[in-house]
Amino acid sequence: MDALITAAARALAAGNPLGALTRVALRDDAPALALRGIAMAQLGDLARARTLVRRAARAFGPKASVAHARCVIAEAEIAFASRDLGWSTPALAAARATLEAHGDRANAAHARLLAIRRLLLLGHLNAATRALAELAGTPLPPALRAVHGLIVAGIALRRIDTRTARAALARAQRAAQESRISALVAEVADAMRMLEAPAARRVGREAERPLRLDEVEALLASNALAVDACRHAVHGAGTLVPLASRPVLFALVRTLGEAWPEDVTRDALVARAFGARTADESHRGRLRVEIGRLRSMLRTVARVSATKQGFALAPRRASEILVLARPVEERHGAALAFLTDGAAWSSSALALALGASQRTVQRALDSLVLAGKIQSFGRGRARRWMMPPVPGFTTTLLLPAPLPSA
Repeated sequence: MDALITAAARALAAGNPLGALTRVALRDDAPALALRGIAMAQLGDLARARTLVRRAARAFGPKASVAHARCVIAEAEIAFASRDLGWSTPALAAARATLEAHGDRANAAHARLLAIRRLLLLGHLNAATRALAELAGTPLPPALRAVHGLIVAGIALRRIDTRTARAALARAQRAAQESRISALVAEVADAMRMLEAPAARRVGREAERPLRLDEVEALLASNALAVDACRHAVHGAGTLVPLASRPVLFALVRTLGEAWPEDVTRDALVARAFGARTADESHRGRLRVEIGRLRSMLRTVARVSATKQGFALAPRRASEILVLARPVEERHGAALAFLTDGAAWSSSALALALGASQRTVQRALDSLVLAGKIQSFGRGRARRWMMPPVPGFTTTLLLPAPLPSA
């Protein structure tokens, strides 16, 4: 490798993409193309970065298998940064295997961490945890230790384990500072701010109150029956009753929980659960059926009793009933939650992350654009959506190692 390529690779490893470009901007050989692609990715021009890395992979060809594998990993990370989650995971696994066979353990670990980040973004926590366990004991450079800490913290945050998340973020912060990569330091700082931001609201007959994640964790561990509108479940006495697949039952238990210790009229329950403005006999008959199903689902943690006016919810062993709601509730709140990360999402990636059809997600995005809550750019397959204003730099962890070295 010549001196300019070596200097550019070192500049990228130190998080200095402009310094790398000054050395290789006018070169079109395979190593220079790869370095230019990584530099453009770190600067946020992901479309141009992907084109350059693909050109580099073709230029290296199958004979330079290690360099080609590193380009595959670079392209996968650029796709992840642009929230194109449909990229080929088998290709990434094959590239990782090639690097492991040739002793490039750092970039092989980087490929594994990238695949785990994709699993975490899609909400596959168990699979992400299993994949992360395979890296136990593997020595990692500072930048990859920071990524590892962010992944551990992300899993812990999804599972409402703030102690583990804080410890992992502290390790990630030290590793990011050691790496001296400013984008990585900023990524860790953003993750740490999430611990202090409102994670839910406590709602009920009294005034609403925002809650941090550690406060949510404390409430769920307390002697209270919690109706969790963030995950559509009921927590009580060490028992979890999932109701995500039973929206009518959850609407009923939430309405009853918000009114506790008072009852709720039958008309109010019909309006909340079925969306009917007025209740007729068919609605009342359906309400009786759904209340019976709810009693069966909650029998170990709560009682649903009939009153003169309607129904009331009472805990069996808990001291109180509380309702946890999302910080912001609206029709397309789940899509907005993903878009708040500052990245530009495609509708196909959002559909994967939300577990919905692409057409359903497209309608939600169109509604949010009309409401002025998000903005779009590009056309056709290149169209992306994000929260305004458009950030000046990418917020994802991009390419911490000098990938194109032979």
